[in-house]
Amino acid sequence: MSTNESAENYLETILVLSKTLPVVRSVDVATELGYKKSSVSIAMKNLREKEHITVSDAGYISLTKTGREIAEMIYERHELFRTWLTSLGVDEKIASEDACKMEHAMSKESFEAIKKFISTIDK
Repeated sequence: MSTNESAENYLETILVLSKTLPVVRSVDVATELGYKKSSVSIAMKNLREKEHITVSDAGYISLTKTGREIAEMIYERHELFRTWLTSLGVDEKIASEDACKMEHAMSKESFEAIKKFISTIDK
């Protein structure tokens, strides 16, 4: 299930948008990320080829099982790091930006150790 940071960001964005929108389209992803529609179109093609998403004839994007697994993993990391950093007094915007960097750079083992540690100090 190896993916690059860009693909992970797109999958996470699709997941987040699907929580608030009835359907997700490429234009929604482009708007959310501030990217050109043409760039998003290329990324969606790559994600389709890797079978991380499906796109209906109407242009509605859905995560496949593997796409959802990746998106949920990245989203969990992002939320844990963002929440943790803000609890340490980091500005919300900076915490979110830093969480976005941290979520991609860490091994599963290290993330699980940090998650476990944070859960023990939150009690």
